[in-house]
Amino acid sequence: SGVRCIHTHPGDDGALSSVDLAALNLMNFDCMVALGVLKDGTMGTVGIAFKDLRSTEGKVSQMVLPDLAALMRIDFLGIVAEIEKHAENLHLVEEDAREKAFLVALQRENDREKAEESLHELEQLALTAGVVVTGKEIQKRDRPDAATFIGRGKARELQLFAQAEGINVIIFDDELSPAQQRNLEDLIGVKIIDRSMLILDIFAQRAWSNEGKLQVELAQLKYLLPRLMGQGSALSRLGGGIGTRGPGETKLEVDRRRIRKRISDLEERLEMVKKSRALHRKRWATMGLPVVALVGYTNAGKSSLMNVLSGAEVLVEDKLFATLDPTTRKVALPDGRFFLLTDTVGFIRKLPHHLIAAFRATLEETMEADILLHVIDGSSEQAEEHAVTVNQVLNELGIEDKPVITVINKIDLIVYDAVLKRLLQLFDPALPISARKQIGIKELLKRIGETLPQNQMHIKVCIPYHLASLVTDIHNQGKVVEEEYLPEGIRIEAYVDRRLKNIIESKLDDGTIFFEEKK
Repeated sequence: SGVRCIHTHPGDDGALSSVDLAALNLMNFDCMVALGVLKDGTMGTVGIAFKDLRSTEGKVSQMVLPDLAALMRIDFLGIVAEIEKHAENLHLVEEDAREKAFLVALQRENDREKAEESLHELEQLALTAGVVVTGKEIQKRDRPDAATFIGRGKARELQLFAQAEGINVIIFDDELSPAQQRNLEDLIGVKIIDRSMLILDIFAQRAWSNEGKLQVELAQLKYLLPRLMGQGSALSRLGGGIGTRGPGETKLEVDRRRIRKRISDLEERLEMVKKSRALHRKRWATMGLPVVALVGYTNAGKSSLMNVLSGAEVLVEDKLFATLDPTTRKVALPDGRFFLLTDTVGFIRKLPHHLIAAFRATLEETMEADILLHVIDGSSEQAEEHAVTVNQVLNELGIEDKPVITVINKIDLIVYDAVLKRLLQLFDPALPISARKQIGIKELLKRIGETLPQNQMHIKVCIPYHLASLVTDIHNQGKVVEEEYLPEGIRIEAYVDRRLKNIIESKLDDGTIFFEEKK
């Protein structure tokens, strides 16, 4: 780089610290020198380090010399010239191109276990986002510091640690205020993000549909708007009068105005999405098919269960928020009836309110369902807390009076029988299943069939050929048991809903039809 860093250390200790060596590599200095200075101002030992030209892994050569005179006997400029000569041919091997992160959480009162659980979940979120987690720490505080969340002393500790370990992002387990985020970045000198921003980043990576991208962008902009920093309203739209005239609108205000305009545009487009989804639901409703919505904590196994029940190829990953865009499939019950199964985004504790608002159009799939299928990860130590989080989000959406079928998933991963027994008692009348091993699936379908509205009819009918379109409707909207082509028409036995039964009955008045209600 052509830059050499020479600095002092207090006391007779010129040995280079881990922060010094990290700076040598990260800042690409030609060399790093530390001079040990005694109380009387005289020089003590001297530490010096260069990049090791023989190394392809970013190692350094360092030594500690007894005094400044010993340093002067080294061909200092010759070594620097050699480094610069070989700089173009020096190819350092990067261990990982991904961001290196350190995680921070607060422990309030004496709830250490809860803080550890939340921090572990934050680590899973970071890994899902593609970040390398190099360390994590829980700080015990009664309440967050208003200015820096963790206090200036802890922030300075993190500054030295981040420099020594090459950390370029610090992730906090709680939502930071715009001022806290700005103050921390000024003090530590690396990117600071909070749990909300991390979740938004994961959603941005995983949104593949146009609708999902619109929803994520809306949530991100609402999060970003109060975090735009500048000179504030005092210099915005400078008014008339002596000492107040200016060029007009500041760049900060231009940015804010554009973001507000974009938010307005996105909300209008999502309102169109909402109407489009309403039309889809109306079309499904005309077929008389009830709707079952999968809900649950993220990574509880909802998509795996969706695949087992419907035969659909929905993305399944052992990551948080593997499913973002809703998927709906038609599923057959053992008794011949059908229902629609919808897989929606998973919930999580401390879910940003921006996301709940932005994804309301998607979550309306849940709000319009006839039954909620609540999937709980039985192998998780936090199964009970996860269930509480899901119920809180459902209450926030205004879904309180719908029938709920609870299943304890991943029972094949539960080591102790007592754990499963306790969960089944806690969530009684829950069903134990394993989507991966296809355990308990028949019992689940039976439970769904018993809970769904019993509005299907058993029909036996002979349909004249000039009304053959009715046969197509029966195939599309019902379950055909038997079908036979006769000279006088098509004899068919099937299960259909009351609406289709009424249509068939209105077109046939010759007594060739028999109905009985499905028990």
